[in-house]
Amino acid sequence: MTTTVDIESIDTATSLLRFATAGSVDDGKSTLVGRLLHDSKSVLADQLEAVSRASEARGQDAPDLALLTDGLRAEREQGITIDVAYRYFATPRRRFILADTPGHVQYTRNMVTGASTSELAVVLVDARNGVVEQTRRHAAVAALLRVPHVVLAVNKMDLAGYQESVFAAIADEFTAYATSLGVEEVTTIPISALQGDNVVTPSAHMSWYSGPTVLEHLETVPVTHDPTGEVARFPVQYVIRPQTPELPDYRGYAGQLASGVLRVGDRVTVLPSGRTSTITALDVLGQSVDLAWAPQSLTVRLADDLDISRGDLIAPADASVTPSQDLTATVCHLHDRPLRRGERVLLKHATRTVKAIVKDIPSRLSLTASDDTRGLPQHPAPGALEANDIGRVVIRTAEPLPVDPYAASRRTGSFLLIDPADGSTLTAGMAGDAFADRTDEAQAQVQAAADEGWDF
Repeated sequence: MTTTVDIESIDTATSLLRFATAGSVDDGKSTLVGRLLHDSKSVLADQLEAVSRASEARGQDAPDLALLTDGLRAEREQGITIDVAYRYFATPRRRFILADTPGHVQYTRNMVTGASTSELAVVLVDARNGVVEQTRRHAAVAALLRVPHVVLAVNKMDLAGYQESVFAAIADEFTAYATSLGVEEVTTIPISALQGDNVVTPSAHMSWYSGPTVLEHLETVPVTHDPTGEVARFPVQYVIRPQTPELPDYRGYAGQLASGVLRVGDRVTVLPSGRTSTITALDVLGQSVDLAWAPQSLTVRLADDLDISRGDLIAPADASVTPSQDLTATVCHLHDRPLRRGERVLLKHATRTVKAIVKDIPSRLSLTASDDTRGLPQHPAPGALEANDIGRVVIRTAEPLPVDPYAASRRTGSFLLIDPADGSTLTAGMAGDAFADRTDEAQAQVQAAADEGWDF
C-alpha cells in the first residue's frame, strides 16, 4: 500500500534552529549561552548547583554562567572556550541546537566546524573594544559558509554606560562590513550577558532600544526549508537486499535526501556512471509513499537493476551537475600539519571517498582588518596552508565526482580532505570560488542600495 502525499501539504517551517556563537576572547560568548540557558529555565537544578559550587571555589560571589558550557578542564583553568560546545535546549516556541565556538584566532577552525550546519550566527563584540580583527574574521567565515542570518550582539553595554551612541557606531561599522561580504541579513542587539539585559528579558537600562531580545529573535527568525525549489540530490549510503521469501527481488538504495523532492515515476540518473532509470517506489519509515523531500531518510527503488553502490548519487535525469576529476574550491585548513601543494589526500564528498592530489594552492585570504572594507586581500601562491588558513585550492581526484557549487548546495557542494595515513581530517572545502561568488553578490547589493540613496 502506497501513502499518497500532497506536495502542497509539506510544512516548510521548522521548529528547530541550529545556531552558533562567535566572537573574540573574553567577549562573553559562554556567559551569553549560560544566560540563555539559565533565564529560559533550560538548566537543571543539579547543573546550576554544580556551577555555583565551582564558582564559589574560585572566589566568585555569584554563579559563573560561563561554566555551563566551558566543560574542558583547560577551558575552566584559562577562562576561555577551546572546543566547540554543543548545547540543546527548547522553549515553548522552538527547539535549538547551539554551537558555542572559541574566540581565539588559534581556534578559528572550530568556528568553521560549528557554523557549517548553522542557519544563524551570533557574533559578539565587546562594547568597549568595538569591531576588531577577530570580529571581521568571524563575519568573513559566516559569509563564506553562507550562514543566512547573522546577529551582532554588542555585549558588556553595562561597562559602556548603556550609551546608545556606542552601540550605534559599532552596529553601523559591522553592518557595512558584513554587507560588503555578502551577508544577507544582519540584526544588531545591545546586551549585557552578565546582567541579563536584552538576552531573555528586555533591559530596563536601554529605553532607547525597542528591538527584540536575543531569545525573542532566535524564536521568531524565519528559518524555512522549501525542498520543492531545489534540485534533488540523493547520496546512496547503503544497498538493501533482504533476500527473504517475502521479498525475494527487493533491491533498495537507502540514504538521506540531501535536497529537493523525489517522486514515484521520476526519471533519474545515477552519477557518476550516468545510467538512467525510473523510480518505482519510495519507502519512508517502512511505508511506501509517492513522494519524499529533504532531509528525509528513505529507500529508493528503481525499475532497472543497475550497478549502484555506496557513494553513488541519484539525481534527476536532467541534472545540471557533471561529474569531474578537477575541482576548484575554497577551503579552511583544520589540521596543525600544513596542507602543501602536491600532497596526496583522500577526498570525502557526501557518501563517497576517493583518492586525490592537491595540484595547486593559488591564494590565501587575509581576514585581517583593512582600510578597504569592501574586499579581502589575497596572498598569491602561498605554497601551503597553515592551521586556520582560508585559501583556494585546485584538486585532482582519482575518480569523477558530481560536486555541486557550494553556492547552490551547502550539502553536496562541501567536502573534506583526509590524511590517508591516519584518517584525520585535514581540510574542510567548499566547491567553487566561494568568496568571489559572495563578493560579486555583495557588490551588486551595495550598488543597488547606493542607487536607492543608501549611504555606506
